[in-house]
Amino acid sequence: MSDTILSKQKSQVGALDKTKTSVSAEIDKVIIGSIAAFTGVVGLWSVACLMSAMFQAGGPLGLVSGYFKALAGM
Repeated sequence: MSDTILSKQKSQVGALDKTKTSVSAEIDKVIIGSIAAFTGVVGLWSVACLMSAMFQAGGPLGLVSGYFKALAGM
């Protein structure tokens, strides 16, 4: 008879652990998703900045030459 009681207690503890784990897992998914979305926004912003610089410099060669001129201090 005491074996039956022990098995019921173990199943109740297991159910509580699964609930805590699934809530934690869902929170982790939301955090990872928001980090990925922010990374995407930063990536798009950097591409937009590089495209703007390339248009202002007159093309990719002008951008690279202007970069090296800025590094050399010319």
